[in-house]
Amino acid sequence: MEISKVIIPAAGWGTRFLPQTKALPKEMLPVLDKPVIQYVVEEAVASGIKDIVIITGWHKRAIEDHFDRSFELEKHLEKNGKKKELAQIKKIANLANFIYIRQKTELYGNAIPVLAAKTIVGKEHFAVIWGDEFIIANPPRLFQMLQVYKKYKSAVISAVRIESKDNLSKYGIADMEPLDKNIFRIKKIVEKPAAGKAPSCFATHGAYILPPEIFRFISKLKKGRAGEIWLTDAINELIKSGFPVYGCEIKNGKYYDTGNKMEYLKTVVEFALSSPEFSKDFKKYLRGLKL
Repeated sequence: MEISKVIIPAAGWGTRFLPQTKALPKEMLPVLDKPVIQYVVEEAVASGIKDIVIITGWHKRAIEDHFDRSFELEKHLEKNGKKKELAQIKKIANLANFIYIRQKTELYGNAIPVLAAKTIVGKEHFAVIWGDEFIIANPPRLFQMLQVYKKYKSAVISAVRIESKDNLSKYGIADMEPLDKNIFRIKKIVEKPAAGKAPSCFATHGAYILPPEIFRFISKLKKGRAGEIWLTDAINELIKSGFPVYGCEIKNGKYYDTGNKMEYLKTVVEFALSSPEFSKDFKKYLRGLKL
């Protein structure tokens, strides 16, 4: 029942960032000096998981290259005495045990890359974290979820409290019953509810701990919104079957939606303002702008 694998879907086209993502995966967009997907991997590793399964496509080779060794670059850095940079790139390749699966189906939707991992997951419970967004939390989001999993031995979804009612229609919102402090049992997920119709203020979003039974429900799904196969629909079917699914409100965390242009820009600015290296000069630059 131990969680040993994290699935990171990273096979999408990144159409919201075109033309930038025509050749560069959206998961590789930089937040200061690291790509978005590295923050995701580091969260999993900091939570105690070492097997990282990344679902890619033919146009996502840059992700595999990023987490691989680069011997020529290492020799170049060593030759030029760049010890700090050398240590950084060596560390990336040694973060985890990376496993790559190419998504080859013509079907679309965020449940499809999860289904692609069926063979390698087998009969284990596993985690899923999206590759184009992340949460910075202390302790890490996935670590908090694993504590809930250890207690209930069932499916767990990260829950983010949405402060603005106007934003509830952007997410899948939990219809739930409270259990203990930041834990609740999910009765169903209402996807992007209409204004005033949200069953709670909790978005079930970003990270999941799922049982192998989820593959059976994904396989049976018909195309839903926009003609795609949605993970939320499979989770609702899992709940209907009697399988308990719990929500874990993430404490001491902040969500960064780096799959969205405006939120991506906000993320880069916020990280620059909090960076010991850039903060002072960047604040000075911003104060000098005629806004």
